[in-house]
Amino acid sequence: MDTNENREKLRRLADGLSYLAVFRGLLRLTTMSSLHQMLSDPTPDTVGEFVYNLYRHRGNLSDYILRAAYEDENPYIMKKARRENVPFVMERAVDNELALLEQVSMVTPADVRAAMGDYFRLPEWENTKRDFREMYKKRLDELFTKGTGIFAKYTVFMIRGKELVPVLSPDPQKLSDLHEYEVQRKQVEDNTIALLNGLPAANCLLYGDSGTGKSSTVKAIANKYADMGLRLIELKKPQLHMLPEVLERISEDPLKFIIFIDDLSFSSGDEDFSTLKAALEGSAAARAANTVIYATSNRRHLVRESFSARMSDDIHAGDTRQELASLSERFGLKVTFLKPDKDTYLSIVSHLADKYGIDTDREKLFEQAESYALRRNGRSGRAAKQFVESLAAGGIEHR
Repeated sequence: MDTNENREKLRRLADGLSYLAVFRGLLRLTTMSSLHQMLSDPTPDTVGEFVYNLYRHRGNLSDYILRAAYEDENPYIMKKARRENVPFVMERAVDNELALLEQVSMVTPADVRAAMGDYFRLPEWENTKRDFREMYKKRLDELFTKGTGIFAKYTVFMIRGKELVPVLSPDPQKLSDLHEYEVQRKQVEDNTIALLNGLPAANCLLYGDSGTGKSSTVKAIANKYADMGLRLIELKKPQLHMLPEVLERISEDPLKFIIFIDDLSFSSGDEDFSTLKAALEGSAAARAANTVIYATSNRRHLVRESFSARMSDDIHAGDTRQELASLSERFGLKVTFLKPDKDTYLSIVSHLADKYGIDTDREKLFEQAESYALRRNGRSGRAAKQFVESLAAGGIEHR
């Protein structure tokens, strides 16, 4: 086969990619776009650009294309997620396009070199034979735990500007790292398991003293059940106005979601109050069935109320205050994390000391821990962790 025939072979594959319909979103990916360009016109520039992009994904073309197909959020996969009937013509298109992608995934450096006249050495990449149709079918069986699109690739998300973006290095908190407050954590965990099992699950308010592990509990549960299809989306208090958009974005997704609002409180007249109230009450456009809202707060009633507000000339001021104060009552599950007493605090210290391999006299350790807590505005799980970590790092003398 001469150079022109080899070039024509690559061009036919490029034309096939141009006809993609179900998986058309793949062509918007930088690496797939540069691959398309190289197949259409193999030159030193297009080859270099493609390999540069592929090397950002470990350098195996077959694995890259298969992973891109897995993560593509297309009309076919969304119909499957909604358990809708898929037209025969779409099923056939999926089979044909997966067969094409499999063929493209096996394009080797030797194929491209032959199409260019074999006059210089190309940068190399790897290929691994994969059955795209069979593997994609297996992925469909895991749709409700693996997810689609961005949710197939990441597990924790945040809002940046107006976009939902992944957290690339989420907090690796584990439930096994936490000590004490087992009753409270079990309440939140059981509620989360109900959500994952498609059973009624409540919005949850974790309230109580600072440093008692409220946020850590939510993050640890999200990490534990990520492989079962749980995702966490964190909203900051000033972003609450975007809550309806976020809920709409995930409403038809096959996965389950925790909308996490940390350190929540309102002041009278706060415009975001109504947005959260609507979501908690389950208004028509508010909460999706695959979602719960978990909020943490140091305030049981969530609303900061001044004495001047009590002296308002609003003739219905009492009703207004009652509405504000009752926001916490709209959470179906309320879990209290109170500041630990001495025995609980020292139990946490002892647990963490064992974890960090601190082998020291417990009486001396507890005496230092109590002294540390006094300097840190009282006992808390956070103070215990900071004390032990400082001890382990040599910041506090121990013997």
